[in-house]
Amino acid sequence: MDNRTRIANWIESRNIQFFITGVIIINAITLGMETSPAVMEQMGGFLHLLDKVALSIFVIEILLKLYGRGFGFFKDGWNLFDFIVVAIAIIPASGPLAVLRSFRILRVLRLMSMVPQMRSVIQALITAIPGMFSIIGLITLIFYVSAVLSTNFYAATFNEWFGDIGASMYTLFQVMTLESWSMGIVRPIMDVHPEAWMFFVPFILVTSFAVINLFIGVIVDAMQGQHQAEAKEIEETVHEDTQSLREEIAGLRGEIGELKELLKNK
Repeated sequence: MDNRTRIANWIESRNIQFFITGVIIINAITLGMETSPAVMEQMGGFLHLLDKVALSIFVIEILLKLYGRGFGFFKDGWNLFDFIVVAIAIIPASGPLAVLRSFRILRVLRLMSMVPQMRSVIQALITAIPGMFSIIGLITLIFYVSAVLSTNFYAATFNEWFGDIGASMYTLFQVMTLESWSMGIVRPIMDVHPEAWMFFVPFILVTSFAVINLFIGVIVDAMQGQHQAEAKEIEETVHEDTQSLREEIAGLRGEIGELKELLKNK
């Protein structure tokens, strides 16, 4: 094993990853504390020092990974994500780039790459995106049709909510989220249009329950597929390791047999 591989294995070892995770959590806490003027007045210098120490640790980690893995480092999407987050943090935040200082909190997102369970969830969500597009297309179609209908039905009496298609879509979105949909929107409309429930109740049933459950179903299915893929990968790794052990045992038996033959000949 050469020195670069040894360093790569060390920086990616369980103990080092636990340490980096701890640094990320502490850094997240300090960045949150920096938003308080009272805390900054008392501990500002110390918090800035902790922030610089954390950033230094992250930079050293990335450099060691780059040295150990070479350009293979960028073949892993999570490594690329970590590299971008840390690179943003080391850009001098002055002048027109001062806004980048606010993006330091993005370092906390590195927890997604450090915690295997979070990685699995994110990968499952990415896998679910193609299925989500179909549902998004469906709900967009429902919203458009409903917005046109509601504008025609209620624009004359409730112009603020349904004066045009944009206002109607915004109002219907509020209804879909069930935010003050009854007392705030539907009941006032029903005082003027008693039959309005015939429009809003089916709309809520379709958008708030049916379509949202479709989203959940797609995500759950993707997560199950992700777990099955991980289980299959582990099974294949175990099978390869077992096969390798069998070959080594067979080789050892052959060598032992040869030694026995040599001893007999002597």
